Amino acid sequence: MQNFHKIRRLPPYVFEEVNRLKAAARANGADIIDLGMGNPDLPTPQAIVDKLTETVAKPRTHRYSASKGIPGLRRAQAAYYERRFGVKLNPDTEVIATLGSKEGFANMAQAITAPGDVVLTPNPSYPIHAFGFLMAGGSIRSLPAEPGPEFFRALERAVVHSVPKPIAMVLCYPSNPGAHIADLDFFRDVIAFAKKHEIFVLSDLAYSEIYFEGPPPPSVLQIEGAKDIAVEFTSMSKTFSMPGWRMGFAVGNKELIAALARVKSYLDYGAFTPIQVAAAAALNGGDEPIVEIRETYRKRRDALVDSFTRAGWEIPSPTASMFAWVPIPPSMAHLGSLEFSKQLLEEAHIAVAPGIGFGEHGDGHVRIALVENEQRIRQAARSLKRFMDRQHNVVSFNAATR
Repeated sequence: MQNFHKIRRLPPYVFEEVNRLKAAARANGADIIDLGMGNPDLPTPQAIVDKLTETVAKPRTHRYSASKGIPGLRRAQAAYYERRFGVKLNPDTEVIATLGSKEGFANMAQAITAPGDVVLTPNPSYPIHAFGFLMAGGSIRSLPAEPGPEFFRALERAVVHSVPKPIAMVLCYPSNPGAHIADLDFFRDVIAFAKKHEIFVLSDLAYSEIYFEGPPPPSVLQIEGAKDIAVEFTSMSKTFSMPGWRMGFAVGNKELIAALARVKSYLDYGAFTPIQVAAAAALNGGDEPIVEIRETYRKRRDALVDSFTRAGWEIPSPTASMFAWVPIPPSMAHLGSLEFSKQLLEEAHIAVAPGIGFGEHGDGHVRIALVENEQRIRQAARSLKRFMDRQHNVVSFNAATR
């Protein structure tokens, strides 16, 4: 396998080592509280499941579907964008259904990347943002994940010093893993810069509905003229707790959407039609389930911040997303994120995602996912306190024996 060109471009999967240890611990009877993978545990709202069940009973829905999404689903996504963001989309030319936003990103990379093309991606960031383009033969240059002046200074340096000039940049707000939020002023400056330098903008808005304070996160497509150069990816995984359904969207610039549609037409026949029908019903069904899911994550966030901080590990409170992006405790910072995550799993039976898995600039942090209920989170905090107390006693003993 080492001889395969594209496989050689991929580093070892950092999370696999934690997953292996997690499986071994469970095999030995340990009760692992898994806050690692961003895999929503909440059930899909019943009305969506009922629509799936109703539709799957119709034999005509068992045939091949449409790769770009059935018309009713694309119209529902366009209606959602107009209702939520005030953005008008043509469902025939500016909307395409994807098998989750991850597949959409990967196939957009295949559609637009030539060997050696440079793409600007956040670091730390969700792995597909970089590795989709690496697998397509491109090269990656990192940008800060947090919006602000340093982001634009890095953007200027990237354009001046990259050969060839970057073809695209990736944005992700609310960000995974950092939970940063961008405002419209930031997006306005990004679009102006990208237009000036003829760079496509690919925005990941998977966490648009998981927010806790302030105004709802905006869409980059709200900026006038953004559709000239931008495409945005969304997902139903978190918004409607439908992760295993694999339903997402790309919307925006019609040339980019057409390129993605052409690549997908060679690779898949679209999602199972009953899933698309149920997804359309979810988008057309009102905001009540979205609000309930958001409130559940808010309560979990509050439980995490309160209980873990009182246990001795200060947790910065995220204002959006289903993750906390947490610095390693100072006394253990020398371990790095992978070794710290392994010790936390082995000694406290708490699984988290090591920050190094999101890029080298993530190594001082771990990502904690809000995918267990409040009771389990507080149970984890009790285990954490025992773990932290042991670490404190070891540090105190070492200091006393010097």
